[in-house]
Amino acid sequence: MQSATEKGTPVIELRHVEKHFGDLHVLRDVNLAVGRGEVLVVVGPSGSGKSTMCRTINRLETIDSGEILIEGEPLPQEGRELARMRAELGMVFQQFNLFAHMTVLDNVTLGPRDVLGVPREEAERQAMELLERVGVAEQAHKVPAQLSGGQQQRAAIARSLAMRPKAMMFDEPTSALDPEMINEVLDVMVELAREGMTMVVVTHEMSFARRVADRVVFMADGQIVEEGSPDEFFDHPRSQRARDFLDSIRGH
Repeated sequence: MQSATEKGTPVIELRHVEKHFGDLHVLRDVNLAVGRGEVLVVVGPSGSGKSTMCRTINRLETIDSGEILIEGEPLPQEGRELARMRAELGMVFQQFNLFAHMTVLDNVTLGPRDVLGVPREEAERQAMELLERVGVAEQAHKVPAQLSGGQQQRAAIARSLAMRPKAMMFDEPTSALDPEMINEVLDVMVELAREGMTMVVVTHEMSFARRVADRVVFMADGQIVEEGSPDEFFDHPRSQRARDFLDSIRGH
């Protein structure tokens, strides 16, 4: 795999990003570049800043200092430009975040119709193709409460894909799921990676990281402690923090 710099302008770049929540220093001088088509998996102990970093990329969390660039352009502060940029960065959360009162089909078509101006008929055709792709087409006319957690998360992935994003971010996408539903979501993500989607994935699923990541980033105490290929990280971690983290996982 090529590195981010060999692929031209990174799709996502963080430069010297700092973030506090009150007295808590949650991101410390974070520097990161994600190349086109790269699958970057972010791992680390709870409270290490992984989810916060993910949420700063589309400005769900503001930063105190530093810079975030999308395809070389600074992330807009607010307004229409920010909405446009957010539409280009798909986001899949722990808790699915589907609109409870709308059918799955309406959830998936809402963004394309409202933000991209896609006519209803076209939006519905595209939505059904995406729901088919993630394996929940037969659930299209149900509301989220009628679906299992795994089905809801796959519908949420379809909703993000409907916006034709430049990159997808996944913030612990399987952590709210029952064990038997985790693989059905991970399988969809594996397929997206195979198709060349640029992905930033915060996850505890180490087998997924080893199998799918082009690069693994290990965070602790708000910092990127080390990064490397899955084989480098899992088989030859360089830092004591990473060794301790991997030992704690293997101990479970």
